[in-house]
Amino acid sequence: MTALIFDLDGTLVDTAPDLLGATNAVLASQKRAPIDPASLRHMVGFGARSLISQAMQATGAPAGEDEMPGLVAFFVEHYRDHIADFSRPFPGVEDTLQRLKADGMRLGVLTNKPIELTRLLLDRLDMAGMFAAVYGAGSRDYTKPDPRIFHDVVKDCGGGSAIMVGDSITDLSTARAANAPCILVSYGYTPVPAMGLGADLVIDDFAALPEALKRLTR
Repeated sequence: MTALIFDLDGTLVDTAPDLLGATNAVLASQKRAPIDPASLRHMVGFGARSLISQAMQATGAPAGEDEMPGLVAFFVEHYRDHIADFSRPFPGVEDTLQRLKADGMRLGVLTNKPIELTRLLLDRLDMAGMFAAVYGAGSRDYTKPDPRIFHDVVKDCGGGSAIMVGDSITDLSTARAANAPCILVSYGYTPVPAMGLGADLVIDDFAALPEALKRLTR
């Protein structure tokens, strides 16, 4: 049976509200104006350091290299304390995952969110038990789009063939590097619309995933 390897932020869970809260807390600490939700959604997906760097540049002078460790630490502390205040699974995610698992599909998570925060979020949302393997930044000394981490999570899901399901160019690049098919969702966090990235399939609704899998594997 094929394994399904899911990105987390922007694919399974709408984490933007709590990421926005942590980002704006950092900006407030630097006496910067807050960013809005639309801007935030184009900054997510490349790690906390990239997010803070983009937010600082969008609201004034770029952060200096010597400032970044402290800003990232502030962000992570605030985000950890508020990780599931408003973050929720996207519509259709929980029911569809349960259906896929009941059908015998092996499910895994592969994200560039720090593994500590990934596990905390999944626990808070009562989703951890859905997955055979969960990988985040820090699980290995490499991250997406390095294909090795894709192969690692697939191996922990039982090995064999696998499909990447994500929302961004990072997910697509990971799949391509690993020689795996990729399905992208159109509602996620990406500056370039998913339809223009060149995935094997793009779906607008997570509940459409089972039918998309049938189309992809015919």
